[in-house]
Amino acid sequence: MSNPSGTTAKILVVDDQPANLRVVGMLLSRQGYQVVTADSGPKALEICETDPPDLVLLDMMMPGMDGFQVMEEMRAGAAPPSLPVVFVTAAQDRDLLLRAFDAGAVDYVTKPFLPEELLARVSAHVGLKLTRDRLERVANERQELVNLVAHDLKNPLSSVLFASEMLITGATKPERVPRYMSMIHESATDALGYIRQYLESTGRRDEGAAQTASLTGTIDWLVQRYEYQLEARGLQVKVERPAQDVSVRIDERVLRQVSENLITNAMKYAPGSELTIAGRPGAPGYWQLVVADRGPGIPPAKQRELFKPFVRLHEGDDGMSSGLGLSLAKQIVQKAGGQLWYEDRKSGGARFVIELPQA
Repeated sequence: MSNPSGTTAKILVVDDQPANLRVVGMLLSRQGYQVVTADSGPKALEICETDPPDLVLLDMMMPGMDGFQVMEEMRAGAAPPSLPVVFVTAAQDRDLLLRAFDAGAVDYVTKPFLPEELLARVSAHVGLKLTRDRLERVANERQELVNLVAHDLKNPLSSVLFASEMLITGATKPERVPRYMSMIHESATDALGYIRQYLESTGRRDEGAAQTASLTGTIDWLVQRYEYQLEARGLQVKVERPAQDVSVRIDERVLRQVSENLITNAMKYAPGSELTIAGRPGAPGYWQLVVADRGPGIPPAKQRELFKPFVRLHEGDDGMSSGLGLSLAKQIVQKAGGQLWYEDRKSGGARFVIELPQA
């Protein structure tokens, strides 16, 4: 009988008898399982907490801490909630077995056991555990894709909404109408491009370092795309371009996405202030794209969690803010070999720095 899971599942065998550990360990190892042993409850809990197995074979009757106490500690947080436990016991008492199931066991094997029976039960529950793990990974990947799509579409759709509202209300100068029309077209094209990118890559963005982006070109694009929106929010833009154009190792569209987050955050949290968009040398071999405002800055309590998922910069954010922007931006920049961080400004305000390797 071979291990049907097709993978090296890890089994923790817990028994106070060294002979039992040897016999069960040898039996499982021959079937391709990775076996870890513990001769006491405390040692088993330590293993479950530091390096959780895929299944636990737990002796019910042990001196000191018995199987029930071990289960109680595991369910209190010493082990992952999904970790299956199979009790191994010499007892045939019905009430004792019911108590074991109430404690959280998924199955039991009685001593002396038949090797085929033990292997069959282990195989069944390991298979279920690995299947659950795979389904959980698929669910997490799907949720990550939903988050990425929502995040990447929000900025171009916001630009479409802004330009269309200006045209509908008529609150714009006639000479600006062509620019608003162009903004709608460019933003819609960007949104479709993001969707096509996801479909072609099965939802996985390639932040590949093999592609490059112009630092000056990105700054100019940001200023042009958000010129009227920044003006509407009362932000005075100061642009500092590098003395000569520099390319950094990141896809151009991806760099635009990341830096857009910083611009839209400034529009939301620092209206009426000065906004600086700059390209500067960083550490040797690196260049920085800096977005700095003179708004209220980030409260110290928020700075520690600034780049964690679903953390919003300020209380009372509108419903459009998911709290994912900075978290995703930092992940993207790191995958490209760079860094993204926040700094307080001496005279007040916020400064975000994207540092990327020079191409």
